[in-house]
Amino acid sequence: MTGPPPALAGSPADDADVIAQSLDEPELFAGLYDRHAPDIHRYAARRLGEGAADDITAETFLIAFRTRGRYDTAHRLARPWLYGIAANLIGKHRRTEVRALKALARTGHDPVAASWSDRSDDRIAVQAPLAGALAALSPGDRHVLLLVAWADLGYQEVAEALRIPLGTVRSRLNRARRKVREALSTDPAFTSALDPTPDASPAPAGQELNPSWTK
Repeated sequence: MTGPPPALAGSPADDADVIAQSLDEPELFAGLYDRHAPDIHRYAARRLGEGAADDITAETFLIAFRTRGRYDTAHRLARPWLYGIAANLIGKHRRTEVRALKALARTGHDPVAASWSDRSDDRIAVQAPLAGALAALSPGDRHVLLLVAWADLGYQEVAEALRIPLGTVRSRLNRARRKVREALSTDPAFTSALDPTPDASPAPAGQELNPSWTK
């Protein structure tokens, strides 16, 4: 009895092998879905809600499967590639996202907000100022900020995902942090979590932005 292909038995660093082998054996691509779909779905749900997340996740992997022949296997981990596809799809719903954020900022309640946390005792109203700050960001700045804060991507991974220079990631992230910090300047809990780190690596999960809505 033979075991699974090495690409499926290894760590996420073997994504490139799974993609390459799937060109001849398409069924192997399911391993990539099993490995990354939960994270993609979770990220999309935070951005657009559970209902839209189902469609975003399905379309992300459909596009990934159809375009896998162009994947650069020098990138052993496929997370940035997949998040980039998802971010592009989410961007097509930016009006829906901004409307939801503005509604939350205005009323302290919105159905999308329920998917932002697994904790039933979270006080959604506390998130209202933050939602307003996120709604005011440009789509590009919001993508960078949330890929770092919610997807836990490093700066270089964000650059790969969005296909932009590393310097652009840094400038967008600094601008987004500054704008959110200014919008929330009356709340020390938010501003302390938003202080930029001196190096290029993202802070540990939950420290890039306030933990109550990043976890």
